[in-house]
Amino acid sequence: MTGIVDAHQHFWDPATGVYPWMTDELAAIRHRFAPDDLRPTLERRGVSRTILVQTRSSLPETVGFLETAASTDFVAGVVGWVDLTDEAVAGVLDRLRSGPTGRWLVGIRHQTHDEPDPDWLTRPDVMRGLRAVGRAGLPYDLVVRTRELPASLEIATRIPELTLVIDHIAKPEIRHGQFEPWAERMAALAAMPNVTCKVSGMVTEADWSSWTRAELRPYVDLVLGWFGPRRLLFGSDWPVCLLAATYDEVLDAVEDLLASLTPAERNEVFEGTATRVYGL
Repeated sequence: MTGIVDAHQHFWDPATGVYPWMTDELAAIRHRFAPDDLRPTLERRGVSRTILVQTRSSLPETVGFLETAASTDFVAGVVGWVDLTDEAVAGVLDRLRSGPTGRWLVGIRHQTHDEPDPDWLTRPDVMRGLRAVGRAGLPYDLVVRTRELPASLEIATRIPELTLVIDHIAKPEIRHGQFEPWAERMAALAAMPNVTCKVSGMVTEADWSSWTRAELRPYVDLVLGWFGPRRLLFGSDWPVCLLAATYDEVLDAVEDLLASLTPAERNEVFEGTATRVYGL
């Protein structure tokens, strides 16, 4: 590998922004995380580039993240947020991309699993926004759980020109060892050629204090079989991962779980797929 791409990491500062999902249970990570906090680890582990991913439904955050990317050597792109239900969303995307930091916008995401409606993605106004994302040539990150997978399949089918990236292997119930109906629904979604998947976020879906690589292995084996190396991307989910593991522990676990791959296949998961999907 010429250099690992971490396709999923975050920055935030609770002193300057509101994060509704950052409950007392997450107190350990409820403080500022910035580029200088991550840089030493990336350099030590040979991670050359990252994708900075949105953390809240905030256009100002997206603008700020683009500025961060422009001034941070290792941030190669930003998966930002726009209001998909806005009738003028195409214009918003155009303004973001045509601005001085616009080249760092490589994708869009909304925290879909926090919506009360499991079919939120298929609402006409949301579908209109998703089509605008596709026309802009940007992929859309799916932060979903098992509940939202049927709607995800519907948009994959109805908007074939839109590249979809499933975050955190759709957050299966690893801590309870459950596979169904997650597995059945993921297999159907993986059959769609416009869908890719991040091998990320697994340690926080397992028991934070006692997870093992053996518990993660069957889930990784399944997504590897469904998607293949050319449609899988590595992501650390730092600093969320710190609730359950260090950055090193996450990277070591994924490297071990993919040890059966050839060097060329490993390069796809750790660099090639992210480079293609996000146009790095």
